[in-house]
Amino acid sequence: MRDAYHEELDSLTAKLVEMTRLVRSAISRATTALLDSDLQLAESVISRDAEVNATFEEIETSIFELMARQQPVAVDLRMVITALRMGTDLERMGDLAVHVAKVARLRHPETAIPPEVRPTILQMGQIAETLVTKAGSCIASQDVESAMELESDDDAMDKLHRRLFRNILSKDWPHGVEPAIDITLIGRYYERYADHAVRVAGDVVYLVTGARPA
Repeated sequence: MRDAYHEELDSLTAKLVEMTRLVRSAISRATTALLDSDLQLAESVISRDAEVNATFEEIETSIFELMARQQPVAVDLRMVITALRMGTDLERMGDLAVHVAKVARLRHPETAIPPEVRPTILQMGQIAETLVTKAGSCIASQDVESAMELESDDDAMDKLHRRLFRNILSKDWPHGVEPAIDITLIGRYYERYADHAVRVAGDVVYLVTGARPA
């Protein structure tokens, strides 16, 4: 019976890692769709979000069943609690990738990204992918040291976010209000995506140590 119980806990971990893979793919494809004005790719991000949501629903169902049948305590209880929190954050990351893809779809066949901010958006997309990849590795390995490192990657995302605002607010900004609004929203989506990845890593720290990162 206990072996089956711990197999269920291991299954939660596996599903969380799978969610990181799904939302990493989503933000990667959304970034490409945005930069290349690729409507088909944008639509694929939007439609495949159902897979992210379904995986999260599986996690929720497993957690509720475990709580009802096993009444977990101590480390096992922390595992169940953090799995729900991580799943929620990952599901939200999938939604944020969809938001990016929807901007690409809205502006198609034009691009929402003026040439002068393309390098910044590309870097933001790359950092987002790095963060979620590291988060998935931390979930699988329960490596506290690696989980703590995500803060520095998030700092890099914040710097890029501020760079976007400097571009938009520059006296030399030639593109008007609508592109400025698009860029503002897009920057926020990437910044929030990164924040959720850091929260996932923080939950790994809590799972292992019983304390939140300072």
